[in-house]
Amino acid sequence: MGAFHAEGRLAHHSLVARAGEEQFHPAGEDPELAKLFPSAAIAEPAPQAAPQPPAEPHRFGREPESGIAERSRFVIISDMKSGSISALEEEIFNLGPAYRFMPQSWVLTSEASLNTIRHALMQKLGKLDTIFVVDTIHDRAAWFNFGPEADTRVRRMWSRTPEGARKTA
Repeated sequence: MGAFHAEGRLAHHSLVARAGEEQFHPAGEDPELAKLFPSAAIAEPAPQAAPQPPAEPHRFGREPESGIAERSRFVIISDMKSGSISALEEEIFNLGPAYRFMPQSWVLTSEASLNTIRHALMQKLGKLDTIFVVDTIHDRAAWFNFGPEADTRVRRMWSRTPEGARKTA
């Protein structure tokens, strides 16, 4: 987890669970991981009657919540190694009209944001499971549980300008 933090992949508000735990909680609330976020505890405002969720920094694969519901189409691909796919599929169908077109691949129409969908689905994954979600309308992608090398390569590939779209001077 220290390596993830050093790579910018673990934030104070990232949801984590220890081995054997089923309930996820923010990394900053974990006694051992909280040491990685010394400035987060200082920067947090005093508790209010209705605490606000921490703002997530804008990064590739994550979009800010605009508050305006806009229907989008998503492609979801999973690799389930830990167990049953039924809980994941049930969550996908809870997010909107969906169709499974391959054993672990779906198309989904939803007003939820890419980040909301990723977060909801990753709660249904085990330690060995992976998921990749593409927002086909906004040309964005989000994923979970890929190793650092795959994460870096996908980021590079996704952010490149297609060969035919490059401007010539």
